[in-house]
Amino acid sequence: MTLLAEELTITEMVIPASVDAPDAEDFLAMVDLANEICVVDAGANDLHEQPEEMLPRWLDRTDSTYRGYIARRGGAVVGAAYLKTSNEAGSTTAESDIMVIPPHRASGVAQALLTRVEDEARLLGRTLLQVWTLHPASTSDRMLTPATGHGRVPANELSDLFGDNGYTMEQVERTSTLALDGDLSLAERMLAEATAVAGDDYRVIAWTLPTPEHLREGYGYVISRMATDVPSGDLVFEEEKWDAARVVRHDQVIADAGQLLSVTAVEHVPSGRIVAFNELVIGPDRSGVTHQYGTLVVKEHRGKRLGTIVKCTNLLRWQEIAPQSPKICTFNAEENRPMLNINEAIGFVPASYAAGWQKKLA
Repeated sequence: MTLLAEELTITEMVIPASVDAPDAEDFLAMVDLANEICVVDAGANDLHEQPEEMLPRWLDRTDSTYRGYIARRGGAVVGAAYLKTSNEAGSTTAESDIMVIPPHRASGVAQALLTRVEDEARLLGRTLLQVWTLHPASTSDRMLTPATGHGRVPANELSDLFGDNGYTMEQVERTSTLALDGDLSLAERMLAEATAVAGDDYRVIAWTLPTPEHLREGYGYVISRMATDVPSGDLVFEEEKWDAARVVRHDQVIADAGQLLSVTAVEHVPSGRIVAFNELVIGPDRSGVTHQYGTLVVKEHRGKRLGTIVKCTNLLRWQEIAPQSPKICTFNAEENRPMLNINEAIGFVPASYAAGWQKKLA
């Protein structure tokens, strides 16, 4: 009997207490699948994560909950999926990822996992489910355009699966990278020019986690604005409460993951409020790829070159924090032309793409 002919089973994944725990096998298999898919679909290894980095956000269920599912045939793991839900009262959305490598995508594994997470989302009272697909920075005979009209990605097996199951491709995000071994004098000049435009009403503050106590409320405020102020097409991102206590929990998850995170922010001096920020993070391997997490200028303070200030300041600061990192990787919506303009001016180049899909669950 061939593996494909054997019965497919899907079980809920045990979340281990540590990556060395006896019951960590399924979690480790899921991480391996996720990393393999990033290379296969995006054509690059920029998004690789270690199990030690990923596990802390699964273990902390205060603000959101991850549930994992493992697909097996003949005892062999052939796919995995997760379902992430916010614990915020009244939340109606859920996010999922279907992790099946191409040899098994056409054999019903991906469809079975998608059906399982949709059923679980409904049981949890969720009415919207969002999923993402990765794509290389290349073209093919069949290109897909999102509902926003900005950007295109080559179709693949997972995009076909989501389309066939009633999902709408709402948005395309560009993954850009910047080599850190080159001359960064351009970023220095851009920072000087932007600082002159912003004027004395704005001042830069920066820190490496943990967040100083007096900055926690302000930092939490701008993180919460990511849900409302970042271009997202028709993807529904619910605003969540980010107070000082949640910032402390956020910082602890980063620390437990062995990651190092630098924040550069801009404070509006007259109001004392943080109005822009940029985050750079690297995993336990300080010679690995650096990732940009959040970058935002709140709507009320745009047009002052604050995006350039936080990006360039953190980039220059990063040279001393993680000098062995070879490059920075960042995601931006294709319709977010102001932020892409800053990236391109600094020297970021497209590396791959991600497409966001959404479905209303009956």
